[in-house]
Amino acid sequence: MRNNRLFILILLVMGSLELAAQTGTETEPVSYVGGEICNPRLHEGGFRYAIGTENIQVMRANRTHPEEAEDCGWTYNHAPNITYWEGRFYLEYLSNPSDEHQPPGQTLLVTSKDGRHWSKPVVAFPPYKAPDGVGIPKPFYGYIMHQRMGFYTAPDGRLLLVAFYGHSYNPFKEGGIGRVVREIYRDGSMGPIYFIRYSSHAQWNESNTSYPFYTKSKDKGFRRACESLLADKLKTLQWIDEDRGLDGFYTLKDSINRVQATNYYHRPDGKVVALWKWSYAALSADEGQTWSTPVRVPSLIMAGGKQWGQRTRDGRFAICYNPIETQPYRYPLITITSSDGIRYDSMCVVHGEVPPRRFFGENKDFGPCYVRGITEGEQQPQDQNMWLTYSVNKEDIWVARVPLPVRTTWNGPVNDSFEGVTPHTTVTNWNIYRPRWADIYTDGHALCMTDSDRYDYARAIRVFEEGNKARINLRLKVEKEGDEPFEIDVTDRHGERMLSLSLHHGIISSQNQALATYQTGTWTDIHLTLDTDEGIFTFCGKTLPALHAVKSVERISLRTGPYRNLPDRQTPNQDKQPPLPQCDVRCAPSMYYIQHLQVDSERQN
Repeated sequence: MRNNRLFILILLVMGSLELAAQTGTETEPVSYVGGEICNPRLHEGGFRYAIGTENIQVMRANRTHPEEAEDCGWTYNHAPNITYWEGRFYLEYLSNPSDEHQPPGQTLLVTSKDGRHWSKPVVAFPPYKAPDGVGIPKPFYGYIMHQRMGFYTAPDGRLLLVAFYGHSYNPFKEGGIGRVVREIYRDGSMGPIYFIRYSSHAQWNESNTSYPFYTKSKDKGFRRACESLLADKLKTLQWIDEDRGLDGFYTLKDSINRVQATNYYHRPDGKVVALWKWSYAALSADEGQTWSTPVRVPSLIMAGGKQWGQRTRDGRFAICYNPIETQPYRYPLITITSSDGIRYDSMCVVHGEVPPRRFFGENKDFGPCYVRGITEGEQQPQDQNMWLTYSVNKEDIWVARVPLPVRTTWNGPVNDSFEGVTPHTTVTNWNIYRPRWADIYTDGHALCMTDSDRYDYARAIRVFEEGNKARINLRLKVEKEGDEPFEIDVTDRHGERMLSLSLHHGIISSQNQALATYQTGTWTDIHLTLDTDEGIFTFCGKTLPALHAVKSVERISLRTGPYRNLPDRQTPNQDKQPPLPQCDVRCAPSMYYIQHLQVDSERQN
């Protein structure tokens, strides 16, 4: 009898241990079960694309012609936040002259009606000027901005803009001053700046800071909005790594003092999932009043860039991050998706481009990183997209429009014509990469790809059904061309190029072999047949060997510049270099038109 009881006790203990280790519990709040890992050799990481994603450059840094950017000429731009309010997108980001955490620092604001065309940035929180008699303790030497949260919509509909002032080199803990707030009015103007919370690690108050406390505002509605924000334990948890809350302000007991850049969402069962840098996660069953101990999720492989999780408008869930541990190389930016907010798979590319860094700066990591979306509880645009914002090379500010549901594969033939498409609308089912100086748009008759950026390009990708045999018909026109070729690649699911055609100065070539000619201003038909089993493709009656051996193909890439694989993960990040020559000046524009694309592919044994 005693042995039976002991056996039952052992079974109960083992069962409880197994339950405790299950995904979705406090020991592992989420997990990635897809199994794919990043190929560090490729900017795209070797992943499939989230079909139809549009990458849009919001602000291109410009030092010598600041009127092309934000009128300041500052080249360290990072940590953007985005929201949607009363029919308009709002995006804020921090900016320094050239380096991370080095003064002066300010926060800028840009707006857009459609998320695809953005206004010129305006200063939302200017460089901090301390009151007379308040010195800067060494080793700080100045003031900067830092922000983990940007926007809050109050219960009465008011929109608050927030950011954080701190000392340079260390805006955290004892280096922090406090969080500031101002209202954005419906006409786009902004109200006065106030402090809403001082750092609990120093003795800051109205007597030694440069702005009044929010309670001094004569606007009762604004004060109520601030108090509503302060009472929201989920929204304010986003502030915890700038001020660890020595006064007990935060409900999370972060004994490891590790969590950074809080992001959260609600699961269908009502539990809140919190996510942080370095793969940390925790759960709350009472709306953030208490939390499980943050744990590191081993299946979420990432480094020091932020991760972003949310419930998407299609009722599913997504987490976005850089899926590699190597610092300071933060690329690609991917998303994984889930039906329950617990188990995620289908890792795919949201932003796979890494252009050259034009300006050196301290800790300017390569690639798209510090991703944020529209925070849960804020207004959402009435479309079926996930909207994200991030910086690239900590230099330029971008957004991504990701159609929902997220798809990675295509079934059936492709037969795309741009005749009759409404001008300047989204390009359905195409992955579009649009720098400000290399735009892509529809003009009612064709897809137009332009390029006046000597260090970047426009790129359009169309995913088609995976097959080991394919027939491709593409009708295009080279309207204007400059110093760089127009390139057509056909790749496998990992981005390996089976073939690459180059159109330049009237010659169509592949692997430096001239194959055909074209005339500027005249429509040209490209007919290709591909056979991956044989490792060959045919163009203009000529059969050529594949550029790389692949098992199948599934996407075509059109690009206004040559293929690039630099910077790579060996490119020095902190070797001081001068700005890239003429990077602030547009080059002579190139222009290309795509009228029609037809792809038929099949898989044969």
